[in-house]
Parts: sequence; C-alpha cells; structure tokens
Amino acid sequence: MISAEDQRKIFSDNLNRYLKMKGKIPADVARELDIPESTLRSWISGEKYPRIQNIQKLADYFNVRRSDITEAYTNYSDEYSELVKVPIIGEIACGEPILATENFDGYILEPKNSLPSGEVFYLRAKGDSMQPTIPNESNVLIRLQSSVENGEIAAVLVNGDEEVTLKRIKYQDGIILLVADNSKYPPYIVTKNNPARIIGKALKFSVDL
Repeated sequence: MISAEDQRKIFSDNLNRYLKMKGKIPADVARELDIPESTLRSWISGEKYPRIQNIQKLADYFNVRRSDITEAYTNYSDEYSELVKVPIIGEIACGEPILATENFDGYILEPKNSLPSGEVFYLRAKGDSMQPTIPNESNVLIRLQSSVENGEIAAVLVNGDEEVTLKRIKYQDGIILLVADNSKYPPYIVTKNNPARIIGKALKFSVDL
C-alpha cells in the first residue's frame, strides 16, 4: 500500500509537470481557481495533499482525468521530445528590438512539447519587487503578447522602451497600474507622460541552482 508521503510526492510531481506543460505559474492558478496561493504551493511542494473536490477542480482546470494527477506517471515519451533553445533576455540594448541578438544572455533548453504556442523567451528577474511570487534572479518564461488579463503578471517596457520590468497588471477605472507583489514598492501609474508597453505574459519561472 502506498504511503501518505509517497502519495504527496506523486501528486506534487504530477502537478508540477502540468504547470510546466500548460505554462502556468502558481499565482495565476490560485487566482483562477479561487484557492489560497499558500495552499496551492503546499501541494506543489508535496507538503500537503488536497481534498478530493480540489483534486477534481485541478483535473478540470488542466483538462485531464483525476487519476492523471493522483497516480504515478508512466508515460516518459516527453523526455525524448526535441529540445529547443529559448533565449534569456538580460539587459535591453538601447534601440534594439526585445528579441535582438544583442539582448540575449544565453539560452535555456526546453522540451518542445512543454512550451506553449507562440513566441517565447526567458526574462531574468532583477530585484525583489515581485517577491514572494517571483524571486530575484529567477528566469521567467514570457510569451510575446501585447495585452494580458486583469491581475496577470506581464513583462512591460518602461523608460522609453529601454527597460523591461515584471509587474502585475491592474485595470482600475480606466487607469492601468503596474503593481509589485512586494508591498514596499508603490504602483506605477501609466499615463501619457509616464508610458508603458506590455510585451508578454509571464507563464512560469525557474531558479538557477
């Protein structure tokens, strides 16, 4: 009989795999499913095991069977998927498009079938403005798109398109706010004299060990 610890580990592995496959970050899943983010992260880490109604909620969210996230994974074909190089954007070279070679700071290899549709790149997070959601120096997977939904995290160009930042987008009474998850940072109010341009949606992040 499988132990409670092994059951939590299997669930954690499966949940992490589906987060990666679907290009989701925990904050978005928690918000969309109306689950406390701390609770979701306890399932992701294998610290706790969800109740059956939440297991079903996650299965419906990822469009899989309940057993797909509760039972040991046995299909390893995705391990042999073609690997593709996803560029990491470090600093922005003045006057260059966001995906210009001059801006690249290396690459991360990803299985092709684990990536979402569309053009993607990694952005290296700088500073603690998005902590605890996104730690400093994380590599954040971004899908190029010019708009995001209210409350989602986006990569945004500011300071005359010379600096890219990660912020949560809030739409409030016709005003666009760039909001840090770290409460010590005030929101950035987008105006004609203080412009900003969304370049992509944050999908997931990884931390170099």
